[in-house]
Amino acid sequence: MIVQACINGARPRDFHPELPLTVQAMASDAAACVAAGAAELHIHPRGADGRESLAAVDETVFAVRKACPGTFVGVSTGAWIENDVERTRAAIAGWRELPDYASVNLSEADAPAVMGLLRQRGVGIEAGLATTEDAERLVTFADRDRVLRILIEIDIQDLNAALDEAHGIAAVLERAELRRPILLHGVDATVWPFVELAHRKRWSTRVGLEDGRTLADGRTAKDNAEIVAAAVAVFRPAPLSG
Repeated sequence: MIVQACINGARPRDFHPELPLTVQAMASDAAACVAAGAAELHIHPRGADGRESLAAVDETVFAVRKACPGTFVGVSTGAWIENDVERTRAAIAGWRELPDYASVNLSEADAPAVMGLLRQRGVGIEAGLATTEDAERLVTFADRDRVLRILIEIDIQDLNAALDEAHGIAAVLERAELRRPILLHGVDATVWPFVELAHRKRWSTRVGLEDGRTLADGRTAKDNAEIVAAAVAVFRPAPLSG
């Protein structure tokens, strides 16, 4: 079980004062998250204009690796980033500083081709499942057992409905006997309930400003590192004294 830090995502600049959007800010923020206990990093590189960019992966991954030697660094391949199938494929094919892994959303039509390209390049795959339909698609793939992990990522804001979806996805995987490591995370209102659920299930989780800006008590976090430290405390409770 690990806590992964998702430090920025597609959030706009005004989402939080400490949202890291430049290469140096991402590298510094990543180092602070690792110091707070994050085992891995999930980053959405940005271009000079502040927009998400697969072309910015090389510079960003290089800088983050320099700041966090030995830490796994992952990126997103979300179709919205380049908003064009051919540009997405070309960007991934052109990466020189390869991330350790990349997330692929199974809801996207080109997911099989993106997964194949990442595999050819030696990049680990996080198979992103937001619905039971995504899970049902994944289990039909011949190479389903070759993913690095399964990312159960639920953005439904009603907690009961979100829990039902997460359990439904897990049930599909169980029936198919697809036993890959699972990382579960929520978004905004469901972040902390899902951290707790992941802990109970002995799954990994992720937290950070990509997924939400508050702590479990509803207070706005100072930065990503504070969010990570709070999640790590759930996964590694302090030992009882004396």
